[in-house]
Parts: sequence; structure tokens; C-alpha cells
Amino acid sequence: MTSKVVRFLERNNMGKAFYLTTTLPYVNSDPHIGFALEIVQADIIARHHALQGDDVFFNTGTDEHGLKIYRKAKEEGKDTQTYVDEYADRFRLLKEKLDLYPDVHFIRTTDAHHKSAAQEFWKRCAAAGDIYKKSYKIKYCVGCELEKTDSELVNGKCPIHPNMTIELIDEENYFFRFSKYQIPLLDLYARRPDLVVPDFRFNEIRAFVAEGLEDFSISRLKAKMPWGIPVPGDENQVMYVWFDALINYISTLGWPEDTANFERFWGIIPSPKGLQLAGKDQIRQQAAMWQAMLISANLPSTRQIAIHGFITVNGQKMSKSLGNVINPMDLVDEYGADALRIFLARHIHPFEDSDFTMEKFKESYNADLANGLGNLAARIMTLAEANLPAPVKIPEVTPLGFPVEFTAALDKYDYNAAADYIWTRIKKLDGRLTAEKPFAVVKTDLEAGKRMISECVVELCKIAELLQPFMPVTSDAIKAAVLANKKPANLFPRKE
Repeated sequence: MTSKVVRFLERNNMGKAFYLTTTLPYVNSDPHIGFALEIVQADIIARHHALQGDDVFFNTGTDEHGLKIYRKAKEEGKDTQTYVDEYADRFRLLKEKLDLYPDVHFIRTTDAHHKSAAQEFWKRCAAAGDIYKKSYKIKYCVGCELEKTDSELVNGKCPIHPNMTIELIDEENYFFRFSKYQIPLLDLYARRPDLVVPDFRFNEIRAFVAEGLEDFSISRLKAKMPWGIPVPGDENQVMYVWFDALINYISTLGWPEDTANFERFWGIIPSPKGLQLAGKDQIRQQAAMWQAMLISANLPSTRQIAIHGFITVNGQKMSKSLGNVINPMDLVDEYGADALRIFLARHIHPFEDSDFTMEKFKESYNADLANGLGNLAARIMTLAEANLPAPVKIPEVTPLGFPVEFTAALDKYDYNAAADYIWTRIKKLDGRLTAEKPFAVVKTDLEAGKRMISECVVELCKIAELLQPFMPVTSDAIKAAVLANKKPANLFPRKE
């Protein structure tokens, strides 16, 4: 960041802390396009805030405890730690494959510090009188790692994991006094009308809490499920996966030891800038369970939670049994990370379910990238290289220099609208080349033609700046071509 921009930020009291986290996917299968959507959305927001001068803390990682993972490791005949190490490496590879924000933090729930932080959190909830032990019987979905009531089941099956058998658990475990927090949660929702977006998801969680809350189990017998963080003071029990995993949102900041980092990004009071992203199947855990846990531990609540929908494939939910799981790594290998990133941002709805097909993806790639942006950049820079004696001087973009409609869309997590705004500029610039024909004008009026070409180069570079959160590699390639006054290499080879 240049000294000029630094002074600009200081004068305008910018450079505020911004905390951002995805959920942590289970390491029981390879990354799929549903999680790629969440992490790309997070990366776009992280880069957007960094470009505005904010100090960004971007967290992601892997959730590595629980019955589902323990059983999967046993099925494959592997030591559980070896199993989770292998899968964690596959998810860590997403940082490079998807060109994520360079300073993204990657936390694993098997990290030593996370384990100690989870135990400290447990102790604080226990000190508040919110943890007790009892015997119980429940119906349990291993896929969700959640208790299920009869009203949540369809034909005796979990609707999210219909191929899995609902199990009956009958044992003595520790419980969190969730029922105590109905009124505190409703008060929190009333004080913070922007806590959950979109509004219809906020209405969903408000209705859930208003109906009354039941205490939930937060431990398992070690004899039945040894793969978990030990419960403080009870060697016979390990922490239930949800209680453990949610704590990563603050353990990643160094909590409880690193108070300065915790207070900067989480805040003694809720930070004015902070976001958790999650899928619609996790709204209960993120917006109710986790918030109640924070209140119990006497810690600030989450600043904001954005809930996205699912990606379906040809109208069906992705599943291994149907053989329709889309591997984002394969798409990146063939089309490049930026092609996948912009498709997810522009053609997958920010909050609703959206359908993905290879036909739609290829059509968008060829129309929007190969024949669109890539061709436009090549045409303009070919003209510049042939007719301009030196690179065009590009005005420096300050953190407040982005168009209002663009920043407003990203501030509302409307990736579709922000990307569409960029493509409106791309089409307008393409239309100008066709209508004004600078390639012809330069032959009859050199100075007028050079001026038109220079203006097109400046607009191309502005488009590249807007593309930075969405397509960082392409953005950098276009800006490098402008600085060198050279036609870039073929950005997006056409695919048949």
C-alpha cells in the first residue's frame, strides 16, 4: 500500500478491523462445489474490505472431530489422526487452487491451541451454571451430528441425509442449558436487526427460538466415541462436535490468551465489522446455539451472519449415491480459478438455492470470458501496443474510489449485482469500440485515435480494479498488460 493511500486512510479514520470466517467443513470427503461457493464468497468480501483499507482477519479451516469422522477412519482402516491429516491437506489446497486472500488463517479443530481454548470455554459455561449431566434417549442423525425430533424427520429419515439411518442414543452425557437463553436470544435479535441476513432466514431463526428451546447434549461417552476433546474434569467424556467446532471462531484469534487480537477483531463489544458465512442447514447452530454459548461465557455476540443456499446439480441435491457431486478442483484445472470464482459470484444466487450444470458453466465461460472480457482486453491492448508510444498513466484508485452501486452491492453480500455491474461496464466498453472504431480513426486522425485508445485503456484498467475481489489473477494480468503497454496472453482460451 502506497504512502499516499496510508495517509488517505489515516485522514478518513479508515483501516478498521474486519473479521470474516467460513464454517469449517467436515473432513469426511473431498471439497465439493457447495463449500467452494462459501469460501469464494468469503474471499470476495475479504478482498473487498482489504481494498477499502480494512485490516482483514479471514478464517477458514477444517472440523475434525465427531462420530462421523471416527467411523469413516475406521471404515478405511486408518488411524483417525492420519485420516484427518490427509483430508485437512486437501482442504488447505483450496487456498492455492482458488487463489484465496494471501493471509487467510487455516484452523484445525485438532490443533493443540484450539483444544485448550475449547476446554477453557467449557469451564466458563460451567461456571455460569449452564452445564449439567443427565441420562437421556434421543434420535440422532450422524450426518448432521444433531438430535432430531419426530417433526424434523420425513418417513423416519433426516431430510438432509435420507440415505443414513437415524440412530437411537441412550447414555449419560453433559448438557448445555440452552432453554435458559430463549429470552436473551430474542432480546439480542431485537437489538440487532441486522444480525442475520437475509431477512427470511432471520425470521426463520426467530420463530425457532420463540417456540421454546430444549437443552442439548454437548458430550459423548469416550468408550463409544473416543475421537474428541476431553471434557475438563471427566476423563470418561469427550466434547460433542458442535460445541467444540463453534469455538474455532474465537480460538483462531488466539483466545483466551491473546486478548489484544481478540479485542481488535471480535471486540469487547461487538465489532462494527465482522461476518460469519454459513449454509442454510446451519442457521440453528450459528444464530442460536453459538450465540447462547457466547452469552453464557460472557463474550460478545457475533456481529453478523450471512446464510447462503445450496447448489443443486441438474435440479437434484448433490450426493455421492447419485454420482452428481461437482469437484471444484477439476473445474479449476481445466478452466482456471477465476472462471469458477466469477461463475459462482455472478450466476449462483447469494441466498437462495441455485442449480449448476456444466452446460451453463461452459456457456458462461465462452460468452462472458473467452468472447467477452478476454477478447475485449486483447483488442484494446493490441491497439495500444501498436499506436501508443508509452503506457497510459492510470489514476490511482483510493479506497473510496469505487462506484457507490458496486460497493453497496458487496456491503449487502449481493455478489450477483456487483458482478453484473462490472459486466455492464465491460459491455459498454465493448460497444464503444464497435461504435467509435478507434482502429479506423487512428488511420485518418492519429491524435484523435490515440486519445480514444487511451480512454479505452483507462476504462479497461478501472474494470480490472473492480474485478480484483472476484478474479484476482485476471485483474493482475490486465493491469500488468496496461503497465507494459502490451497485449496480454490469451486470458481465456475458448472451450468447445
